[in-house]
Amino acid sequence: MAFYEHVLITRQDISPQQVDALIEDVTHTLQELGGRVEKSEYWGLRNLTHRIRKNRKGHYALINIDAPAAAIHELERRHRINEDVLRYLTIRVEELETEPSPVLARRDRDERRRARREGREDGAPEGETGGDED
Repeated sequence: MAFYEHVLITRQDISPQQVDALIEDVTHTLQELGGRVEKSEYWGLRNLTHRIRKNRKGHYALINIDAPAAAIHELERRHRINEDVLRYLTIRVEELETEPSPVLARRDRDERRRARREGREDGAPEGETGGDED
């Protein structure tokens, strides 16, 4: 079997729970066809660089797949007929990454910076959060 990275962009007006349900459907489909999902990441609602079917934003998800080519063809066929899917891209890779993707790593780094900045704005010294101590 081969390794694939599959990025999926869905419409902005569906909920994150519906995106999770779509990813679960992808997982179920791949398992039926002899493949498996190694990792899936929800990247959130992000701006598109240009409009796609009148949408300015889309829900992004990354799915790492270990499956035969026939399973990928079936997955892409189902995406083509699903109205919620705006775009998808499947790339064959030599090996799958086990670490978080750069998108999630950057978001985690930005959240840590924001937390540090907010902690200092409260008047607390660097490294302390200004909470009550017992």
